[in-house]
Amino acid sequence: MHTIKEAILKKVLLKKNEERRINNGHLWVFSNEIDKVEQNESDKVQNGDLIELYDSKNNFIALGFYNANSLIAVRILSKERSSNLEKLFEDRLTEAYNFRKSVYPNRNSFRMVFSESDFLPGLIIDKYNNTFVLQVYSFGMERNIELINRILIEKFSAENIFTKNEEYFRRLEGLPVEDHVYYGSMNDEIIDDGFVKYKIDFATSHKTGFYFDQCDNREFAGKFVRGKSVLDCFCNSGGFGLHAALNGAESVTFVDSSKPMVENARTNFHLNGFVAKSEFVSSDVFDYFEKCIAENRKFDVVIIDPPAFAKNKKSLSTAVKGYEKLNRLAMQVLGNGGFLFTSSCSFHLKEDQFIELINTASQKSGKKAQIFYFNNASKDHPFLPAMEETVYLKFAAVKITI
Repeated sequence: MHTIKEAILKKVLLKKNEERRINNGHLWVFSNEIDKVEQNESDKVQNGDLIELYDSKNNFIALGFYNANSLIAVRILSKERSSNLEKLFEDRLTEAYNFRKSVYPNRNSFRMVFSESDFLPGLIIDKYNNTFVLQVYSFGMERNIELINRILIEKFSAENIFTKNEEYFRRLEGLPVEDHVYYGSMNDEIIDDGFVKYKIDFATSHKTGFYFDQCDNREFAGKFVRGKSVLDCFCNSGGFGLHAALNGAESVTFVDSSKPMVENARTNFHLNGFVAKSEFVSSDVFDYFEKCIAENRKFDVVIIDPPAFAKNKKSLSTAVKGYEKLNRLAMQVLGNGGFLFTSSCSFHLKEDQFIELINTASQKSGKKAQIFYFNNASKDHPFLPAMEETVYLKFAAVKITI
């Protein structure tokens, strides 16, 4: 059994005053905040090792996973000095699971672990019935993945465990990019979000297979669609449009640049037995909007849930222009008094910037915009008040008038 107290841990000392953010609840130590690592040539700290973190006055602060390859040099794991690592993982996985079941008591599929937000830094676990899909973005979690998998099998009845990592974040951590099937196999699953069924084809789907972060927002948007024409852009598996069909929309048009995603939405539409008038379009969304404008085609409700336009700070200014244009075009295809449901999953785009670009888009389109609801990710994506990095999704409901 691997326990923290079995080994004598190396010490990492911070520069003066760099402990303040950590003491306030932030869980990352950046490489430029470290004064020194106590080690010798024959016994150096290895990436993924547990270390003890101290302030400049040699006061213990926390235990964390170390990675010399990453800008995030230490990911805080525990403020306790001595602990059983297996018990720590089991307790936190159980706490995370129980919280999800408390907010979604009738669901068996959800984001079970949201990394730092569940005090399991660098580990994401999405639960699809008894299939567990992992994203591992911490060297320390990678080193302990067998222990985590064993807990999922023994305590959570896992039948399948595999990874669907994003290359970008693995490379930032200096980890190999290949995925693994750790247990069972990568079979399709049919899940539900409490209202709508989805067939999940893990081999072709984005992210871990499904975007759980928009579940609550899909449910909210469904309240405003009865008897209306609905356009679901960047539809992916069809979540927003499917909720529109469930809630009595007269017609639903699904648009995505990916043909497999459009077919995925079609499959899910028929899986649920919906009877609303439907259209499934494989097209670049910007091009589709331009076509609708040229044909003077209008919708009562438009939903835009684009991918992240800003992967880093350098691309933010270009991303803002893209989001602004996208929202302007969406407003132009809305009938008077229509509803726009708009999102951004770019962390680097802050809430005030998102609201500002919605306003700019309304001014350029000659429309009036009234934001009547604003939200972040669903309840299975909690965020830490001390870590703005754990907040990324912005969702706004907007009434558009001439």
